[in-house]
Amino acid sequence: MSDAFNPASQQFVALVLAADRTGKDPITQHTGAACKAFAPVDGIPMIIRVLDTLMACNQISSIILCGPPESLHAHCPELKQRIVSGQVKWLPNMDSPSRSAESGLNHVCRNTPVLLTTADHALLTPGIVQNFLQKSLAANSDATVGAINQNVIAAAFPNAKRTVIRLNDGGFCGCNLFTFKPQGRSVVRFWRKAEDLRKRPWRLIAQVLGFKTVLSYLLGSLTLHQALAAVSEKSGVTIQAIMLDDPRAGVDVDKVEDLVLAESILRSES
Repeated sequence: MSDAFNPASQQFVALVLAADRTGKDPITQHTGAACKAFAPVDGIPMIIRVLDTLMACNQISSIILCGPPESLHAHCPELKQRIVSGQVKWLPNMDSPSRSAESGLNHVCRNTPVLLTTADHALLTPGIVQNFLQKSLAANSDATVGAINQNVIAAAFPNAKRTVIRLNDGGFCGCNLFTFKPQGRSVVRFWRKAEDLRKRPWRLIAQVLGFKTVLSYLLGSLTLHQALAAVSEKSGVTIQAIMLDDPRAGVDVDKVEDLVLAESILRSES
């Protein structure tokens, strides 16, 4: 089979990370769910919401799920049925997000582009996904990362507390959406290195961004383009930010406040 990437095909394999890494997860504790991915959001488990969204996208050819552990599947019969029927391919999660991502990528044909997202993206919609994928295919880069301006979220959800990366050209929130064209897959090894160095911050800074980039950030002059250019240079993979405009793209469910917000949004739309 040829390794040539054909953007005209516009078909992605979706890879969903759904590991349950701690018994003290606030969502699990609050809802009493067997794991975070199974926590109900307005009555529907988060993971089912994400899978339904991906299955509704005509640009998604198949779905791979990394986690939760097989021993927990009985707690979510709908997920178990989808795995047994072959609608979703399940893989055991590894001991870190990057290793789970790498394991998932190893099960995808080399010439197939991949969308990576997470099981806690309960507000994800087919429109958000397809907009992101179309822009990613058109991007002149090996990998893309979804981002949204903080002001877009603040205007729609004034009380939402999101993690904001403050740069010279604005405040940005991640959207837990990534794509990898064939040449972009090696960035996962770079991501793994960053995870391995997370307890050694100065080595992490030196190897992931470089001191010049960090200095620019501390001085308030670093832009989003410059930050991604620095990571691209260090990783050898060209990475581009895809700016999204739907505020729901920047809301995942990590905290109880996020759950309350997500449920209020879903109820207002029903």
